[in-house]
Amino acid sequence: MELIDVVKKLIGQTQPIGETNTDDIRFEHLIELCKLTYELISELESLRQYKTSHEFSVKRVGQFADNYLKRLKHDLE
Repeated sequence: MELIDVVKKLIGQTQPIGETNTDDIRFEHLIELCKLTYELISELESLRQYKTSHEFSVKRVGQFADNYLKRLKHDLE
């Protein structure tokens, strides 16, 4: 089982089906998914600071996070 599958199982389904009680529950799942996404993006943002490090392994982390966030921004535009 992939990590994403575990996360989806923990959060629960988010797709609405047109039935109010079920959709209310799934909306709460969506809120949790958004909270998790925010936290993960914040973590990536904090790693960007290392992109100019003189140590290769540290710089690699910062550059990877920076490049990923730039691609994400581009894909969302």
